[in-house]
Amino acid sequence: MMRKFKKWRFVALFAAMTVFLTACGEDYLSTLTPAGKVGQEQFNLLLLSTAIMTLVIIVVCAIYLISFFKFRRSVVGEHVIPKQVEGSHTLEVIWTVIPIILLLILAVPTVTATYKLGDTSGMDAVDENGEKTALTVNVTAKLYWWEFEYPDLGIVTSQELVVPTGENVYFNLIAADVKHSFWIPAVGGKMDTNVENLNKFYLHFDEESEGLKDGVFYGKCAELCGPSHALMDFKVKTLAKDDFNEWVEAMQNTDQRTVSADVEAGEKAFVDNGCIACHATDAIATTPENPYASNAVGPNLATFGDRNRVAGVLEHTEEEVVNWLQNSDEIKPGNLMPLYDDVSEQELEEIAAYLMSLSVEE
Repeated sequence: MMRKFKKWRFVALFAAMTVFLTACGEDYLSTLTPAGKVGQEQFNLLLLSTAIMTLVIIVVCAIYLISFFKFRRSVVGEHVIPKQVEGSHTLEVIWTVIPIILLLILAVPTVTATYKLGDTSGMDAVDENGEKTALTVNVTAKLYWWEFEYPDLGIVTSQELVVPTGENVYFNLIAADVKHSFWIPAVGGKMDTNVENLNKFYLHFDEESEGLKDGVFYGKCAELCGPSHALMDFKVKTLAKDDFNEWVEAMQNTDQRTVSADVEAGEKAFVDNGCIACHATDAIATTPENPYASNAVGPNLATFGDRNRVAGVLEHTEEEVVNWLQNSDEIKPGNLMPLYDDVSEQELEEIAAYLMSLSVEE
């Protein structure tokens, strides 16, 4: 009997640990360490709802314990029947009115915040010169990667969203294939990306990501979308406004850059093996005059060298680039990347070196 009891003690200890460990998390990924106004408001609602639920649990447990100890047979006697309160109008009013009050306390700020966070009218605001004042990003979710287009800036990037701090950033969300969901846990969200309709919302980024692990916040797909759903990550780099403007200028000039002599062979192998048919190597929005510009087939590679992950999940090294090119279907089942197992090891290494050279950061 004692052995069974000891086993159950471990189960109880493990259950208690899971309760406390649910609050543990990293700054770059946890909703419990909000890094923006939207995330903070949502966190406040979480605290409010938790407080209400805790209050209800405490009151119910207190009533139960009082009844349990006060009306024990050893206290009131063997044949004593407590006063019956069935049909009491007073009690019925109390346990009807109190839940209504608690629901109103929870519902009013929730509805208010929902409408506030759903207000995207600022997306179309313009200054005295008729120029848009807010940054808008078109987000397209695909199996299993993310494309970020800055329509007013004429640039496109993939897998890594770069935004300024201290202002609202507005998002147009859509999916190219199946339903996905856009979520940056530490900053706010989440919002579905659908195939047939456009969703809009905004986020506010308060903190620069430079001091975080890998220098980025982590974004996730929060809607089960296929066999590699769990690997559909993206990264968010938040910069001060001046640094963001420098990044934009560098992105707008990616069509003018030249590669160094030591990676020219990699650029040639990249083109000769058909990679350029799916992947843009500059960040300029698609135009008929620019065949190297972004298209919707594969992720934009203009800033591949600045990323901290290969394919969103692998270490950012040339060895892992080669690994991805040879084993992409094993790493991300269901993705559309073709295998390059018939390309020589030397060419793959040259392609990897070329991709690592694609950078806009000093």
